[in-house]
Amino acid sequence: MTEDLWGARGTTGVSFAATLEFEEVDVRLGGRVVLDRFSLALRPGEIVCLLGESGSGKSTALRVAAGIQPVHGGTVRINGEVVSLPIRTVPPDRRGIGLMFQDFALFPHLTVLQNVLFGLKPLGRAAAMGQAQAALRRVGLAGREADYPHMLSGGQQQRLALARSVAPRPGVLLLDEPFSSLDARLRETVREETLAVLRETNVTSLIVTHDPEEAMVLGDRVALLRHGRIAQIGTAAEIYRQPVDLSAARFFSPLSEISSTVTSGHASTPLGQVATPGLANGTKVVIAIRPAGGANVSASGPGTAGRVISKRDAIGIDICEVKIDGVETPIGIRQPSNAAIAVGHDVFVTLNPEHVLVFGCD
Repeated sequence: MTEDLWGARGTTGVSFAATLEFEEVDVRLGGRVVLDRFSLALRPGEIVCLLGESGSGKSTALRVAAGIQPVHGGTVRINGEVVSLPIRTVPPDRRGIGLMFQDFALFPHLTVLQNVLFGLKPLGRAAAMGQAQAALRRVGLAGREADYPHMLSGGQQQRLALARSVAPRPGVLLLDEPFSSLDARLRETVREETLAVLRETNVTSLIVTHDPEEAMVLGDRVALLRHGRIAQIGTAAEIYRQPVDLSAARFFSPLSEISSTVTSGHASTPLGQVATPGLANGTKVVIAIRPAGGANVSASGPGTAGRVISKRDAIGIDICEVKIDGVETPIGIRQPSNAAIAVGHDVFVTLNPEHVLVFGCD
């Protein structure tokens, strides 16, 4: 149906993108340190995904940027202007920011159009109406202006929340788990179109998520938050290929792990030798093999002999577990479907050094 279609790309109004800076921000809640000298700087128009486990402090960081949560130490600046100090917090409506919450936070008593107009009160009526209608057209809700939020599907409510957030053309947009309430069928499309809207508006965006794949798809940079501090920040490729430690690597994908010891620049494993540049002889290491690309399994050699103990077909992808003599747990492997490989078959496994990680043991 036409109301389920997004509007034409490139029709969203452009924002005057602002910088957003956290400088050694501390937040304590109930005696617990939630943000610990948290520092992060976003460039104008940049999309940064703040990624972390539940309780890592990511939503608190968003609330600090919004002016909802006071800080106990450090400074927050928007476009160079100090907006948060321990002694002063500039209120949300004076920060030039847009907010998009996990539960959408729509006004149930207002129509679709009135919801979008709510954030445009400082503009004259004609200008406000123009921006509101343009935002609704872009998210495919132009024909639903007189409806109320409860009359919309979950995906349409998410699109209304996006329209309301970008219509005022904020300098900074803060998004808290914006896709978590959508089912898998909708999530990919809504995520793709939302990213297109963010690019069109050029708004500086901070997106909180717990989903590594989502963060890597959306973010110009991804910041991994751990215990209230940034453990690692970089592009999706950088943090995936060069995780700062084993815990970071585990966060981005499951791993098959093999313990070994460095000898003459290599570590021996039942799957062969693995280079360990920069590590001294005798260093205890963990060899971490990613399921996607870390190893290949084939019905014939060369490689290390193993046996397939499980196999699932995930629409053109085989998800296998292969038991290797000398390796405590089965090796997880994801690769293009191969009908010649089945549970119980004897196979051969080869490592792909580009997707094999080496970490020194603490």
